[in-house]
Amino acid sequence: MTEIVGLRDALISQIDGCAAGAVARPGTEADAVDGVVPAIVAEPGSPEAVAAVLGWASDHGRSVVVRGGGTKLGWGPPVDAVDVLLSTRALNAVEAHRHGDLTATVQAGAILADVNAALAAHRQWLPLDAPHGERATIGGIVAANDSGPRRQRHGPPRDLIIGMTLARADGVRAKSGGIVVKNVAGYDLARLLTGSFGCLGVILTATFKLAPAAEASRTVQATLSEARQFAQVAAGLLARGATPTAVELAWPPPTMLLRFESIAAVAVQQAEQAAALVRDGGGGVTVLADADEAAAWRRHEARIFGGGGTIAKLVVLPSDLSATLARLDEAARGLSLDCEVVGRAGLGVLYLRLTGAASAQASLVRGLRGRIPAGRGSVVIRRADRELRSLVDVWGPVGDGLPLMRQVKRRFDPRGILNPGRGPGGL
Repeated sequence: MTEIVGLRDALISQIDGCAAGAVARPGTEADAVDGVVPAIVAEPGSPEAVAAVLGWASDHGRSVVVRGGGTKLGWGPPVDAVDVLLSTRALNAVEAHRHGDLTATVQAGAILADVNAALAAHRQWLPLDAPHGERATIGGIVAANDSGPRRQRHGPPRDLIIGMTLARADGVRAKSGGIVVKNVAGYDLARLLTGSFGCLGVILTATFKLAPAAEASRTVQATLSEARQFAQVAAGLLARGATPTAVELAWPPPTMLLRFESIAAVAVQQAEQAAALVRDGGGGVTVLADADEAAAWRRHEARIFGGGGTIAKLVVLPSDLSATLARLDEAARGLSLDCEVVGRAGLGVLYLRLTGAASAQASLVRGLRGRIPAGRGSVVIRRADRELRSLVDVWGPVGDGLPLMRQVKRRFDPRGILNPGRGPGGL
């Protein structure tokens, strides 16, 4: 404890001159990451203070794990020690909403739901619906490139971000991109940090393209007879020129949620067309609106992200979707595992929730990875207990880009203090 107090006092002294200062304290059980209590928790109140914390950690060779809402702290390989847990929650403002340009600059610690509540004053929103949106922060969503069902229409964070300010590992602040939507040549630092899992720098603010809020929404809830119909329905919608914002599957049993958001007449018309498509294939349908629609989407998210167990992200080509689900069903049964799936039927992005023996789960993950050809997909463990993460690499094969990723890591974080070992490929 004496050493921790000394480190805390040294850190406070380092940041004492910062405009908004920071709060530094010894970690507690409530701050634990994978059961490991951090030596120090720093809660900077300004970008300057964030940079000062990082500068101090770099000078003293102390590892740093960044926490926003805490929804992703269980991702990545297990940690053995955390010197400094750096919280961004005091950086929680919408710095600028340029509603005429449909862009906004948001601080990293702002909660997604709060951001969209503020943007709604001008009937605009940041079109991200990552899980746990009532707790997940902008910085965490960007660092993980996390997304939800509306990725079908709007894409992941990497497609929406146009600028960023960050603090480097050495405490130097940097800026990338702009505040209006435009195409530029050169090194796109904002996109580089998107999906870097906090290994290259600490995001301070991010600037995004926004979308107008839809006038109306309808969701077609479809009950199918077999999983191979997922791809058929998704392809049928595109062939008819439909513009769904979400094409979601859930299995087992095979069901789908098809969402249409536009002006009222278009949302209703496209929902009716989708319902007819499902009926023609022998499926059952219910068209949902208002409170019933919102409840259906809450249940859909909770099916995977609202309970316990392991969560893995499985990405395959949409054309491989049916065959992949068949192999998954066979493997789970053979290993006595319970498995539930939700995901983007039109994109081949699936989330699995597994329960059962850790050794059996590890076998399933290895088997899936072995059946996916290079460049045609991936299996990444998002959430799991320490036992499973000790049995199988959470990231899996990263591909030919790993040597370049390691060079970038050395360039941005030469002392390896940022989220060490927990990024893609063990960065």
